[in-house]
Amino acid sequence: MSEPTVKCLVWDLDDTLWRGVLLEDDTVTPFERVREVITTLDSRGILQSIASKNDHDHAWPRLEVLGLAEYFVLPHIGWGPKSASVRAIAEQLKFAHSTIVFVDDNPVERAEVAHHLPEVRCYDAVDVPGLVGLPEFSPAIVTVDSRQRRQMYRAGFAREASRADFTGPDDDFLRTLGLEMVIGRASEQELSRVEELTLRTSQMNATGVHYGDATLRGLLTDPGHEVLVVAMSDRFGPHGAVGIVLLERHAHVWHLKLLATSCRVVSLGAGSTLLNWLSDQAAAAGVHVVADFRRTDRNRIMEIAYRFAGFSESDCGCVHELVASGVEGVERLHLTPLRHPAPSTLQLSAPDLASVTLSS
Repeated sequence: MSEPTVKCLVWDLDDTLWRGVLLEDDTVTPFERVREVITTLDSRGILQSIASKNDHDHAWPRLEVLGLAEYFVLPHIGWGPKSASVRAIAEQLKFAHSTIVFVDDNPVERAEVAHHLPEVRCYDAVDVPGLVGLPEFSPAIVTVDSRQRRQMYRAGFAREASRADFTGPDDDFLRTLGLEMVIGRASEQELSRVEELTLRTSQMNATGVHYGDATLRGLLTDPGHEVLVVAMSDRFGPHGAVGIVLLERHAHVWHLKLLATSCRVVSLGAGSTLLNWLSDQAAAAGVHVVADFRRTDRNRIMEIAYRFAGFSESDCGCVHELVASGVEGVERLHLTPLRHPAPSTLQLSAPDLASVTLSS
């Protein structure tokens, strides 16, 4: 079984990122190829952080002088156990431990992290030059959004800090963000991001089914299918492409084959906004909605979103129009759609699917 693709590499500093110990030498410089590894992984959308036993007020300025500080999110530079630092980084990023990698020259530190966080992969510092060539550090798809992932996460942290300072209900805070959601038909240039969402999104993925580039390209030219990409932005910056809706339209029923949204926008109401919009469009078109759902060990939150939107096991009697999913464990949830008002916490721009008719 192949290793999960790495989402975040956590660096030690002394004798790992740079040669020597900072407290003994203020002029430490990075090892050969370290800068190349950092910039290459950043361009692939792999986040990077730090877990180092050091004086933060001493180490961070050195990283700034070296021109490397900008590449790290959520750095933990202090004197606590490195396993605690790695755990905190994973929790703040909302990443599974199996997608985190820790690199350190000290075998004792690697053992300490491995003992407390057995799913985190640990590498010796001597392995650093070869990391970019390993399959787990080579995402199958690299998109425009991948290349700005670090900036989007930093904007997210600023957004969270603003929320912490805000007193009042969540909806009132969301209204201060100037949120915009754009739902649009996918272009060929966007297919790589659509495919990436089916690969990387697990908690807010209704089926966990991966749709490859060839399949998606075929659906783009099929008049019976809608391949929709969801993008969001606010006053802190773009969230990028954060969702995908794969819909097959029949005369009396719309078949929601896949709904997936990034975990980063769950708290912004992205999932409920999408489902309410789809229900409104289906009600206007006078059709029933059937959604594929397959339980996984991580997508319980998506099931809750479907149930909250009104999906249930009640059969509408129109399933005969749909072909079998062909995927083991897929069940079909049914929705009698209702009209919904425009969302109150964001500005929504979306196509009018209800105006597209199909013959019986």
